[in-house]
Amino acid sequence: MSSSYPALPFDLRALEIFLAVCETGSMAQAARHLELTQPAVSLAIAELERKTGANLFDRAVRPLALTLAGGLMRQRASALLADARLIAPLLRDAKHGQVPIIRVGLVDSLSRNLTVPISEFLSERAGEVSMLTGLTAMHASELLTRRLDLFIGVDSLEELPGLERWEILVEPYVLLVLRSAGAVRTLGDLKKLAKSVPLIRFSARSQTGLDIDRHLRRLGIDAPKTYEYDSPYAVSAMVAAGKGFAITTPLCMAEAKVLSKDFVVTKIPGPRITRKLTIVARQRELGQIPRELAEITRIALQKALDGDNSVNL
Repeated sequence: MSSSYPALPFDLRALEIFLAVCETGSMAQAARHLELTQPAVSLAIAELERKTGANLFDRAVRPLALTLAGGLMRQRASALLADARLIAPLLRDAKHGQVPIIRVGLVDSLSRNLTVPISEFLSERAGEVSMLTGLTAMHASELLTRRLDLFIGVDSLEELPGLERWEILVEPYVLLVLRSAGAVRTLGDLKKLAKSVPLIRFSARSQTGLDIDRHLRRLGIDAPKTYEYDSPYAVSAMVAAGKGFAITTPLCMAEAKVLSKDFVVTKIPGPRITRKLTIVARQRELGQIPRELAEITRIALQKALDGDNSVNL
């Protein structure tokens, strides 16, 4: 019976032997380490090279040196074996409703309000909780390479299959200016403001920064690049210091916790622009955890918004 899936050019035992040779520097030492004969190790490496169609070791030097292909194989094989070794403890812990570890990516504009609720929720479902804060683009890459199990932020992977998504909250982008700048009610007012003072930008490495730049182009506003930051705190602090104005979101302001009676927060003139926050995970790998986590985070973020008096549109 034919299969639509091509046969793999290796098995886990072959990868284990390959990594042992990498670590010991010779096939003889790898054989002793694995309690195999040297011919068995040599045969396994030769078969692996034949099936992959690549020379993995430079046999002209001692200790054995990896070729470029061998270095790539070592990197990927290490990750595969690490995942494989987690399977047995994962299955044991699953009997008790737990997984060994859950690795979460959290966009930094949510870390103040979500770190504790997420950690408390996941600690009852995993032996270990690991959280990485930063930009969504970094988290998306880490999810695809299986270094994260889920991330919370702006979904930049909508076109990719094999992922599940749970919407948390949609929030508007807003205009953050000092009271002294005057009222900004029309698109003309906004264009005039952009010509008179700098726009304090979110980094173009962030989805927020990209969304804002795209929206300004649609509005026909050319705001020179003067200040650009990854941190919601830095953006709000620069506005508070009188260095310019910003386009931000209520949750970014709640994260920044920069309060000033001189702030004015208003709607952006023209078409509405929003930020949708989502939990993204690999499909069906974590059971009901992503769905339940979405509800926990939704409640926590709404509570943060209800308690923040800095945004009153």
